[in-house]
Amino acid sequence: MIELSRLSMDYRIGDESVNVLDDLNLSVEAGERVAIVGPSGSGKTTLLLLLAGLEACRRGDIRINGVALGDLDADGLADLRRDHIGIVFQSFHLVPSLTALDNVALPLEIAGRSEARLRARAMLAEVGLETRGRHYPSQLSGGEQQRVAIARALVHEPSLLLADEPTGNLDAHTGERISRLLFDLQSRIGTTLVLVTHDNSIARRCDRVLRLHDGQLSDGEVGGGDALSR
Repeated sequence: MIELSRLSMDYRIGDESVNVLDDLNLSVEAGERVAIVGPSGSGKTTLLLLLAGLEACRRGDIRINGVALGDLDADGLADLRRDHIGIVFQSFHLVPSLTALDNVALPLEIAGRSEARLRARAMLAEVGLETRGRHYPSQLSGGEQQRVAIARALVHEPSLLLADEPTGNLDAHTGERISRLLFDLQSRIGTTLVLVTHDNSIARRCDRVLRLHDGQLSDGEVGGGDALSR
């Protein structure tokens, strides 16, 4: 599903170049669940943005399901995200002027799917929000907004789901409910999952845990030194 080869990325801050990713290599199988952990500022979110084609790497090759992102123009990358990638952000990123139902239906409507609203209603029911479809994001709790965001990310049954700190803005109890929902839906759909997290309990649910540090990925350890990579 994912093949990264000699991936490098840096940013310029004033006159200084800050190296974030350095000749990084990674292979992820279809249906696999991979957690990326590491200190703040290590480049975890940057890696997800590169996988989504929302940023371009300085050097290296990114292939999603055999497609080289470097060969695609802006329209091609947008089509790839529309058809094959779902994204869950820490800050939800719902469209404030749209209802919950409209937010979930949006990816399907952009794709011209005639059954967009019907499928959106079904997905809202999957996340337990069938009675909240007419509510706007400002009328929903943080946990409800994140459930809407998960429904939107999965409504088109993408082959790849990218999640950036999906419980980072939630209290512990709500975060546990959201993570359980996320993994249940991911397992049912069979989507490949790559997530960034500081939450050890979420990382433990994944098939592999990788630590990003000094621009490189290595087998990770979470909580009390227990190695979780397989």
